[in-house]
Amino acid sequence: MRVGARLLAVVAASATWMAPPSRAVTLSEQCPASFEKRDGRCRLHTAYEQYASLRDAGVGGLKTGLPAFRDGFTPREIDLGRYLFFDPVLSANGKVACVSCHDPGHGFSDGRGRSSGVAGREVRRNAPSLWNVGFLQRFFWDGRAHSLEEQVQGPLYGEAEMGTTPARLVATLNGIPAYRVLFAQAYPDAAPAIRNDHVYRALAAFESSLVSLNSRYDLYAHGVSDALSPRELEGLNVFRSFVARCAECHTPPLFTNQQIAVIGMPEPAGRPLDPGAGAISNEPMLRGGFKIPSLRNVALTAPYGHAGQFGTLRETVQFYTGGRGHAVPAGEKLRIHWHIWEPKLSDQELDRVVDFLGTLTDESFRPEAPAVLPSGLALPH
Repeated sequence: MRVGARLLAVVAASATWMAPPSRAVTLSEQCPASFEKRDGRCRLHTAYEQYASLRDAGVGGLKTGLPAFRDGFTPREIDLGRYLFFDPVLSANGKVACVSCHDPGHGFSDGRGRSSGVAGREVRRNAPSLWNVGFLQRFFWDGRAHSLEEQVQGPLYGEAEMGTTPARLVATLNGIPAYRVLFAQAYPDAAPAIRNDHVYRALAAFESSLVSLNSRYDLYAHGVSDALSPRELEGLNVFRSFVARCAECHTPPLFTNQQIAVIGMPEPAGRPLDPGAGAISNEPMLRGGFKIPSLRNVALTAPYGHAGQFGTLRETVQFYTGGRGHAVPAGEKLRIHWHIWEPKLSDQELDRVVDFLGTLTDESFRPEAPAVLPSGLALPH
């Protein structure tokens, strides 16, 4: 069968479960909150622009600038990406969307230790939050992707996740008149046909709009001295101390230094060691290494760890005071990151750190789910 015929067959098969949307869908001409529209494109604007770079301000400094950010998308691109993000039509069975594993109600995670996709079985790792991904330089727990466009292809084509293929994806979207119109609005060169790179860029545009920088911590960092309670301030001081050393990896204001670290995290019962970044690089020193996640909105994204090993923040911070390499499986000799040692924090200090982590919650710019999807499908539950 020729390629064109195969694509038509996919569209025909899909048509049995697709219906036109109940009312017309249009793309927004307005930039999301925290973005300014300049020359037709959305540019991020934050109070952190007044501060120096991360390198100039030192570890854990409150008056610290943000890393470089990915912006410059048009409002239409961002809104098109929003529709795609919530639409299960991107998956092989029309039942799984990006939002299925990155739910705004769970801090753009999903509340599970490990997500499940079209195959109905658990994937290998926990779904990370998408807040502030526009600042990141590497993606996935093992850091294997280096752009948002590269990142979105992982779940789209992962057999255990959304399970589609590049050919099926564009054939399906080109078979939906509403999407043909919307893609042509966002990308004039998509008028003849929607391409895969259009899909990747639109999803990247939407994900880059997920900015969370208005927490109570941010108010305190910008000079509102009573934004944090005494207990939360105590937790901040422990977090930044050279005893706990949390801020050396979870560096403000993004609360990650974006590096890969080997910390000796345990695996869920009965599961073998996940080599993490070591399997990507084939470097023995990175065996068991994972990307340091941002702690923004961390109080919303339980469970924690690359495989959802810890059910609560308290359990998670307790792990870090348990001693260097204490959870490494027998027979493994991991190169534990030098920041991981034996801080021997007291129960009170651990409780205060958890109190402080709660101040990083901010959903003020949480996007709305579409009222209707261009595919005519229902929003995933």
